[in-house]
Amino acid sequence: MISYEKLRNKLKEKNITSYTVKKNNIISQSTYQAIMNDKPISTDSLEKLCQILGCDVVELLQYIPDTPTE
Repeated sequence: MISYEKLRNKLKEKNITSYTVKKNNIISQSTYQAIMNDKPISTDSLEKLCQILGCDVVELLQYIPDTPTE
């Protein structure tokens, strides 16, 4: 699974809320909700976020391996 916890923390640090995202048309509300719920988002959205936050994509994502079911 891909976790966006690092991205959520960066957004919080920069005081970027859902209102800010909507008002400034940074990313769509559906993309914002996907980030909040660890759902897939496009690389275009990741690129925009990297530009706005001034960081590299590795600072926004974390891969968490699925635990195998036995």
